[in-house]
Amino acid sequence: MTDVLALLQSHRSIRRFRPDPLPDGLLETIVRCGQQAASSSNIQAYRIINVTDASLRDTLAELAGQQEYVRLAPVFLVFCADLRRAQKVCDRIGPPFVPGMTEHFIIATVDTALCGQNCVVAAESQGLGCCYIGAVRNHPAEISALLALPEQVYPLFGLCIGYPDQTVEVKPRLPLGAVLQENRYSEEHDAELIAEYDATMQAYYGSRSDHRKDSSWSREIAALAGREARPHMAAFLKERGFLLR
Repeated sequence: MTDVLALLQSHRSIRRFRPDPLPDGLLETIVRCGQQAASSSNIQAYRIINVTDASLRDTLAELAGQQEYVRLAPVFLVFCADLRRAQKVCDRIGPPFVPGMTEHFIIATVDTALCGQNCVVAAESQGLGCCYIGAVRNHPAEISALLALPEQVYPLFGLCIGYPDQTVEVKPRLPLGAVLQENRYSEEHDAELIAEYDATMQAYYGSRSDHRKDSSWSREIAALAGREARPHMAAFLKERGFLLR
């Protein structure tokens, strides 16, 4: 196993950080690593906002579910899917920009996610910890206004980065057989694989050093998928010029 394989399999979300700042130039190096992620047709449809203003951080933390680590992490980035740049290129050299295409939305969203994951791997390789903040989508219109995001841009997720001030166990993942299959989709062994994973997660939740609870993967997923999730997003995205056709 190479160091890269070990690093990827040791990922944990870090939510408590030491106050130490990143060394000069390291954030820029991390973002350059993000830029080297695969990009559909090299469109690079993302923009990253480094939020350094303390009052702005306070407001973002409140809008993102009162998550203190948004306030306290040495670095907080907002990753935005950005088709505005492509729109401006079309305005400059033609042909006219075609707004609202679902495929373009998927491309921008995937590009942004790939860039973010490269940034996380780069940061973790330097001893830093990270935590994705999907809760920036709790109030996307308000956050867009705060960050002056124009149409054809939307906030996809935040990212806290800093030196860890906690020890966190690696969260077990689904058995490989539940996700890796050959030639075609099959649910044949899902019931037993999920039962096995539920037992693993029940033990993990009950023994971890921070925030112990009595639960399982199935119970957590039923609580998540058994309710509406950010129903405001469809209307918000259409208002921003996405998902019109």
